[in-house]
Amino acid sequence: MTTWSILGHTAKVLEERRDDYGDPSEQFRAIAERWSITLGTPVTADQVVLCMIDLKLTRLAYDPRHVDSMVDVIGYAALLKEVRA
Repeated sequence: MTTWSILGHTAKVLEERRDDYGDPSEQFRAIAERWSITLGTPVTADQVVLCMIDLKLTRLAYDPRHVDSMVDVIGYAALLKEVRA
């Protein structure tokens, strides 16, 4: 895949996920609320996004050719600004 095709594919995935799950900001806030309960400490939506990026980077360290993980890192990074707004 070329850089532009990966970016185009990521945009398509983000659009599909928005259709499937709704507003990402709301979803990440809901995840943060659940993780706060599970971990017993406050977690923000920003932190959820950053942790998801870390998860995908760890998987990429295991297999740097895994395109889905690459797309997920790009997608989460793109959503970070939206989630922080």
